[in-house]
Amino acid sequence: MIDLRQLSSRKAFLVALDEDDSLDVPGSLEEMSLLLGNLGITTTGISIQRRSRPDPGSFIGSGKAELVGAEARDLGAGLIVVNGSLSPGQAAALGRLTGLAVWDRPLVIMKIFEDRAQTGEAKLQIELARCRYEIPFIKGLGLQMSRPGGGVGTRGPGETEFERHRRKLERRIREINRKIEAIRERRKDQRKHRIRAGLATVALTGYTNSGKSTLLRRLSGDSDLPVADKLFSTLDPFIRRVRLPGGDPALFADTVGFIRDLPPDLVTAFRATLEEVAAADLVILVADPSSGRYEKDVEVVEEVLASIGAGTVPRIIALNKIDRLDPETVEPIRALAGRSGDRVVPISALRGDKIPELLSVVEEMLSMSRGKECASC
Repeated sequence: MIDLRQLSSRKAFLVALDEDDSLDVPGSLEEMSLLLGNLGITTTGISIQRRSRPDPGSFIGSGKAELVGAEARDLGAGLIVVNGSLSPGQAAALGRLTGLAVWDRPLVIMKIFEDRAQTGEAKLQIELARCRYEIPFIKGLGLQMSRPGGGVGTRGPGETEFERHRRKLERRIREINRKIEAIRERRKDQRKHRIRAGLATVALTGYTNSGKSTLLRRLSGDSDLPVADKLFSTLDPFIRRVRLPGGDPALFADTVGFIRDLPPDLVTAFRATLEEVAAADLVILVADPSSGRYEKDVEVVEEVLASIGAGTVPRIIALNKIDRLDPETVEPIRALAGRSGDRVVPISALRGDKIPELLSVVEEMLSMSRGKECASC
């Protein structure tokens, strides 16, 4: 996997396909530029190609790839970033035709996760995702991967470098899986302890940088909670006790943010963390209507919630950052969000607007949920 330090330039040239008029290609590319900016990489140019489907050989076709390579080099870019997922063959062909390093969207997201990881648990989960991502690509690392190896740690002189490297990655994946399984079991025990203590759990979810950590800081009063105006600032769940209006405590958990086209390997690797959401009594979906992509962002979050088994957990939509909106636009957005049937509360986690109302709705929904549980006993 390419290291940022190996790039001859901190500039990238973006490549995207426009396959469907319904897709927000400009918005997706703007988001990609933000992702790269979080890695200290500047976008110097963009090429959007209209195609019905990606070219199976090089994603954009050999002729287009050569043109993109020439334009990127003229602009001083040392990296081609494809706003989509590349197969190993496509990545190798595109790199060869452009003469530049090539990344795809899943790799960019993974690099940000690697850059943000602070705890041992987060680093383990990201390494697992990286190993799974890397295995299909090692065949395209060059002729050296097909040369026979030998010596200690190999299976004899007939084993190729590819086979040896793949075996090493698979061994590491097994090791990490064992450690993550231990983390899952520990989290299960912690959840059982919370249930025995009668503590309800509320999971804060949402698109990355929607303000989940700021909201948890506001609710808990813990000023030491880390918050940052950047993508994926939270990779580990932070759990804090919050007292509800009636006096009962509840546990609020801040979780990793979501993004469109989140690599499946990352979702799988973060299973131990995301299970906190699926096991919660209530989900607060924190949305940012000031981003201009509110509906699409919520759709992405809903899709991920469904994929991790949290699609049926009772939910509140917290429309955050209303301090950035004109007051007259808040109610129409609230009405739009309410079409889903969810309770909707406009808030400003930064200023504290409507936080008491949000907590009252949380208390009401938790009470209703417990009432249903008692009725079924």
